[in-house]
Amino acid sequence: MRVEHVTDPVRLDRPDVVAEVRAAFDRYERALVDGDVAVLTELFWDDPRCVRFGVADRQRGGAEIAAWRRAHPSVPRGRVLRDTNVLAIGDRTAVVTTLFGYPGGALEGRQSQTWVRLPEGWRIVAAHVSEVSR
Repeated sequence: MRVEHVTDPVRLDRPDVVAEVRAAFDRYERALVDGDVAVLTELFWDDPRCVRFGVADRQRGGAEIAAWRRAHPSVPRGRVLRDTNVLAIGDRTAVVTTLFGYPGGALEGRQSQTWVRLPEGWRIVAAHVSEVSR
């Protein structure tokens, strides 16, 4: 197997890319809180290779993710995010991580999403959600 060496360094955290992905992430978060299944479905890549690992569930592919989301359209009231970070890798890929919680909750939520710029716009291609005791 031949390994190609990359001569052009990947530019990290271009402000325009970070802003675009942050806007897409914020749109996703609003839809999650509001239970807007259409937007939640739109923002996941509609492909069998797309994955979502939830706290106690998992889906593979756009159809499974959309079906799960229709059955679980929103999160409990009072969701608060902190330490949200967008790592833009070039102009086509980004990883968003955030912590979340609920007032008086005993758990800390952790969420990561891999976003890719596709012809239809920024889409989540992989997501993971977990919770741990504080």
